Amino acid sequence: MRRRLRHPSENAVLAVCVAVTGLAVLGAVSRFVSGATDEPLLLLSIPALVYFVRGYTHALQRVNGVRITEDQFPEAHRMVREAAEQFGMPRVPEAYVVLGNGVVNAFASGHGRRRYVAVNSDLFEVGGRLADPDALRFVIGHEVGHIAAGHTSFWRQFGISVANVIPAVGSSLGRAQEYTADNHAYAFCPEGRHGLRVLAAGKYLYPDVDFDDIAGRAQTDTGFFVLLVNLVSSHPINTFRFAALADRGRPGRVF
Repeated sequence: MRRRLRHPSENAVLAVCVAVTGLAVLGAVSRFVSGATDEPLLLLSIPALVYFVRGYTHALQRVNGVRITEDQFPEAHRMVREAAEQFGMPRVPEAYVVLGNGVVNAFASGHGRRRYVAVNSDLFEVGGRLADPDALRFVIGHEVGHIAAGHTSFWRQFGISVANVIPAVGSSLGRAQEYTADNHAYAFCPEGRHGLRVLAAGKYLYPDVDFDDIAGRAQTDTGFFVLLVNLVSSHPINTFRFAALADRGRPGRVF
């Protein structure tokens, strides 16, 4: 199932990103052996930096976020558990609601053996106070999908770390991974895809947005600058992303 849900370009772009990072690290080792110190030491410290950032980010959610459990937000907890079961994951990820301050967002990450998803409160409200549980179910399926697809592992994050700072390289992998996560979300709750309208219009206006109109503009709103915006974005532009969810016969456009 995971192979079927993975975007067809993801592994190829991942290989390029890992190669870029690998060459940079090998070059740093070579310069360090030859007597250079400053730049090589900075590159060779990347694994420790990745470990530190992952640990710090996880701790931030644990101490400031609201844990989603069977007793606290039980419906959302059930969604996380069911997504993990459907994707064949051996462990159910931790899940948190974190203060959004108006930002509509969610993410998945990990530290050590632990994996977790965090949903900003403004997005979480869509499934609660705004009574659109399918939209929240799609979001949770998307974030758990990132974990199921291996996007949150330490070695993957280290492997793409240098590529991530190169414009249009790491971001290309990010877009492929987002399509993969959307494929997981669609498999988990296809009717929830319309909840992505919240990314275009916010949590109050999105019910009035025409999903198919945005998807159709992927064919009409094109050109150099549209492709440039997509190229430098870590997520697919909305028109491409909506089109991929509207037409399941084609993978989403990475480039």
